[in-house]
Amino acid sequence: MDIWSWMCELPNSADWPDSNSPFTFQLTSSQQDEKSILLKAERTSGSNTETLVTFSICLQGFNSQYKTTLWVSDTCLLSSNKPFLPLLMQLLQEIISRSPIAYDSTCPRSQFPKLKPEPISWIIDTHSPESFSSFFNLVLLCRLFWLCVCDSHFEVGELYFNTLLAPNFNLLSCGHVVRNFLISMGVDAELCFMRTIGYMVAKWLMLRNMGVGLQLLTPLQSFGFSYAMESHGFWILKGFAPILSMTQTRFDNKLGQGRVLEAKESVLRYVLAHQQLEAVIQLEYSVGFYDNFIQVNVRVENLRFHVVKLGFNKNDDGEYTDETYFPSRIRVWVGPEVGATYVAGLSLSRSTENPDKEMENQKVVKGNFGKTKASMLKAKTRTSARTRTRNWRWEQDVDGNAVIFEAILHDDVNGLEVATWKPRSGGNPKIGLKNRYTGGSRVFNKTGGLVLAGDEYGEWVSWRVSKEMEGSVLKWRLGGKVWLSYFPNDVKSNYFETRCVDWCQEVDLPLILGKQI
Repeated sequence: MDIWSWMCELPNSADWPDSNSPFTFQLTSSQQDEKSILLKAERTSGSNTETLVTFSICLQGFNSQYKTTLWVSDTCLLSSNKPFLPLLMQLLQEIISRSPIAYDSTCPRSQFPKLKPEPISWIIDTHSPESFSSFFNLVLLCRLFWLCVCDSHFEVGELYFNTLLAPNFNLLSCGHVVRNFLISMGVDAELCFMRTIGYMVAKWLMLRNMGVGLQLLTPLQSFGFSYAMESHGFWILKGFAPILSMTQTRFDNKLGQGRVLEAKESVLRYVLAHQQLEAVIQLEYSVGFYDNFIQVNVRVENLRFHVVKLGFNKNDDGEYTDETYFPSRIRVWVGPEVGATYVAGLSLSRSTENPDKEMENQKVVKGNFGKTKASMLKAKTRTSARTRTRNWRWEQDVDGNAVIFEAILHDDVNGLEVATWKPRSGGNPKIGLKNRYTGGSRVFNKTGGLVLAGDEYGEWVSWRVSKEMEGSVLKWRLGGKVWLSYFPNDVKSNYFETRCVDWCQEVDLPLILGKQI
């Protein structure tokens, strides 16, 4: 599907057919019947000297009661320097205006300003037609989701899922163009765009789980989009993953898919399916130059993890509002590229945990040496232990030349690891994690997110690098793996599970004297 090339080959005014009949691109069609979704390019009437074109999304072969034209674009001037910039701007603006919102957001869609054309124009100029074509297909795929699935009859939505989204699912992770687009548009537009994709994926995976159209759906790998960048002394990795796309690691076999769910249990599963992990891994680095070596220092500056609800109204979930997944294990790694030989050694700053344990011993001895024939002697010993426990255990480790930062959630009642717990393990961390978003001793913030900052977890680690690397820009690896768990919070249910997703990206490390922050 190369829509961008088809658009770029549209004729100018002199070559447009006299009949002004529209050019048509068939987006998708059904193999069983003649139903299809079409993209049409039609010359605007009255434009004799310049070629003004409008695009439309149309249906063909469906019931005559359905409207045949789903959408019409603004006009595009083919003789301009960037003829399809207005079309791309319109598509992106409409996607953002329809995106799901996170509850209690400080950036409601009603206050979101219009997109500026300069960043989008830069995206067109700086990427090859082949790379940009995939990005344009993704944008159109997102816009078609709202038109076909949300604004049309279910037959149109079924055709979209089976013959348009499924074969082009790989577009949802189309590399560096999306990365550059998200960076150039800013974080607010980024969240709107990625929540739209998360909502699309959630709906499609729900259909897969229900067995709808399985004959047309290919096997799905764990979907999690991420990108990384170097900026002002920070290495930043941002990751997004819809819940249903994450790999399932722990669950109750008794609650499998073959069991008929009660109504409340079905509602709970539906609510949980419309959630998405949004992660920011932010490390601070510095470089020191010495006579015989270069020292690279890195510390955790901010790790932020939020599980957002992909909804449209604040009270969509009713009594299930506080039923969300929560982070139960965080693993972040950073280091040179695999096989690098310029590292002389690395140093960690945190020892393996050696918790304090306070012991109290009390001995009482009682004797009786009276005039009785047998003397009596009684002894009593009392021992008590007191330990300090924390919900999050923070560790450092190494794997080759990579340093690993790891945070693991434990139940403060019995010390069990939440991410690896299963019923036959003994104990029950569900009790300690009920009402986990309220009270003064909660381990998550009020919205259910988690922030691990440098004030408590910011010890430096360091690498000594060969002096010969001075003046070069190295590629280092930055990755993360996040486990999310769900235990009932306010509702009565036996449902639980843990899922995980992992990302890995490259970041720049400039070893240039005078270029450091």
